[in-house]
Amino acid sequence: MKLPLKLLSLGMITMFLVGCIEDKSTEKETSEFKVPVEYYKLDNGLRVILSQDATSPTAIVAVYYNIGFRIEPKDRTGFAHLFEHMMFQGSKNLGKMEFVKLVQQNGGVLNGSTRFDFTNYFEIVPSHKLETMLWAEADRMRGLDISQENLTNQQGVVKNEVKVNVLNQPYGGFPWLDMPQYANTNWYNAHNFYGDLKDLDAANLEDVASFFDTYYSPNNAALSVVGDFDMEETKAWIEKYFGDIPAAELPEQPDISEPRQEEEKEFVKNDSLANKPAIALAYQMPERNTPEYYAMGLLDQILVQGDNSLLAQKLENEKGFTSDVSGGINYLGNMFNYKGPMLWMYDLTHDKETSKEDILTAIDEVMADLDNTLSQEMIDRAIVKIRSQLYDDIGGTFGLGRADLLCSFALFDDDPARINSLEEEFKKITPEVVKRTIEEYLRKSNRTILVVNPLLADNEKTS
Repeated sequence: MKLPLKLLSLGMITMFLVGCIEDKSTEKETSEFKVPVEYYKLDNGLRVILSQDATSPTAIVAVYYNIGFRIEPKDRTGFAHLFEHMMFQGSKNLGKMEFVKLVQQNGGVLNGSTRFDFTNYFEIVPSHKLETMLWAEADRMRGLDISQENLTNQQGVVKNEVKVNVLNQPYGGFPWLDMPQYANTNWYNAHNFYGDLKDLDAANLEDVASFFDTYYSPNNAALSVVGDFDMEETKAWIEKYFGDIPAAELPEQPDISEPRQEEEKEFVKNDSLANKPAIALAYQMPERNTPEYYAMGLLDQILVQGDNSLLAQKLENEKGFTSDVSGGINYLGNMFNYKGPMLWMYDLTHDKETSKEDILTAIDEVMADLDNTLSQEMIDRAIVKIRSQLYDDIGGTFGLGRADLLCSFALFDDDPARINSLEEEFKKITPEVVKRTIEEYLRKSNRTILVVNPLLADNEKTS
């Protein structure tokens, strides 16, 4: 389900390091890097974003639909994910799995995924196959082969995926799938995104047809093309293949807001397959695009990203409780490619000899001292790290990360050019804004703790 958006090239690393150590003029030049963005809409409402990059003879076609886990119908949990699979079962001119064969036989790769706020599909192909991919994506947007045979088959595939990836795995779903169900209160943010097996079985052809007609319409989608292509030729192809697909009447979006969390929550999950305890901590995020949102991005870098992060230093180097502190904003992507409420979260496994209380005491020491140790120098280092991550996202996988952000910003903000202002937004954040963010969003009463109880370890001990 998850896209490989975080691949960093040696050239990118070198550029970041050079940008950090060279003189101010060079730093200014690197900070002025801009992603080319051509943005417009077709008459049917399809958002189109074109971004040229001639560094390799490849092109990416990415189609993002404004439907994800959050707003799938009640009593049809997992339906957004089920439909991701249905999109490969055939369309008017391409039979079952022929879409996949078409891409692969033309030297390309493809994937799809379901996230909190979108479902996406992409192909990376040699540039001269761009028209073919645009035609194929338009063909399945125009209409699917919705049959009982295909539905029954994919219900089985998805249920098996749930069993393999979650139910029969140690720490399955921990914490990315589990934590939203504990930390959030609004059903849309707190239900089982993978889907209850009974709900998956209950899906019928009428559900599938209605879902497709509503959410897989051009006015609920964004199309980005990134790579080596001719601008005018590509615009003509997009109009030719997508222009006459009819728009749909979109339903009113449900309320997905979360109330302010007023008290700390704590839960235990028994795991019969886990052999070590684990713990995850989550905090409700500030609203997107606010100063506090960007400040949380910097605090994420300061607290959990990299070996020099404060929590890694405390829990790994100083205390020796764990060797794997990891976390971030949005475990199914990054801090930019979501729309609704989100959690900042981190997690770790540890030996049974280390108690939960020991870990929380050490964490509280870091958090209590954070306000006192915070400095402009610390913020500047965080900006360098987040700049590196941002360029990682933009440049990874032949530009797939760029396509991802362009489609996300088109869907959520009607402004894909936001991609070029992100770094400046972080640079605006002062120590005062960060301290204000710490006070409101890193308070204990905004914290949810989830502990994994490793039943396998107990069984091994008694056997």
